[in-house]
Amino acid sequence: MESNLQKYQAFLKTVEYGSFTKAAELLNYSQSGISRMISDIEKEWNLTLLERGKAGVFLTSQGEKLLPFIQSLCREYDALTEQVDELSGLHTGLIRIATFSSIATHWIPNIIKHFQADYPGIDYELLMGDYEEIEAWVVSGKADCGFLPLPIRSPLETIHLEMDELLVALPKSHPLEHCKKFPLKALCDDPFILPKTGKRVDAEQIFRYHQLTPKIRCSTFDDYAIMAMVESGLGISILPSLILKRSPYNIITKPLEEPAYRDLALILRSKKNASLAVKRFLEYLDYRK
Repeated sequence: MESNLQKYQAFLKTVEYGSFTKAAELLNYSQSGISRMISDIEKEWNLTLLERGKAGVFLTSQGEKLLPFIQSLCREYDALTEQVDELSGLHTGLIRIATFSSIATHWIPNIIKHFQADYPGIDYELLMGDYEEIEAWVVSGKADCGFLPLPIRSPLETIHLEMDELLVALPKSHPLEHCKKFPLKALCDDPFILPKTGKRVDAEQIFRYHQLTPKIRCSTFDDYAIMAMVESGLGISILPSLILKRSPYNIITKPLEEPAYRDLALILRSKKNASLAVKRFLEYLDYRK
């Protein structure tokens, strides 16, 4: 029964996106695997459901007539599965969350604390990575969901969470420690410690937009190492306000004269097709603060 349903789901995704490739990406199959599943249905029923061509994949008249029945069957099975999971009480399960340090430090503990109070049998795996790795893990299915700044490149579902301001981190006794807002041009006056988050670097986007050329002396993925180096007077940096909360380092933070933000969101392949544990987890995102 389940193998047939997988074939029907492959058929529905292919129809929705008009492409075997897109359906394969979303369902985490190979393109040939999706094509084979649909061919199996057609052979079993002795019907042609799809027209294949260079412009894409389209329903035949036979496919159009059967489409609503296949949609209904998959919906009913999803409802049955969800009801069974509800009755089992989510006693066990695993949620794999892809994230980066500031969210792992300041949001996820609160979310899990409240979620675990209601669902103590669920386990968690945190996958720590840069922005590109996090997106790739969610696309491939290695992670059930992930936290990322928008925009993203892949056709994933997103849940906007909040705007996180980027602040300048300065050592004590810096000449501009008393300024209300940090001048953009002053970013080029001191050695700069660059936070690396993969190919997409928040600070570099600011530099490109304002055509600035900072004196980058060091780069690292470790936000706390950056704060320690700033505290030691080795340079200045730009860090998200989220990671600067409850900072143990004796540093000063200033907003930029032209504010900059990262747009934080949760990403997942499909909210509809997510496990019940993940669906319930999404309901607890407001506990992040």
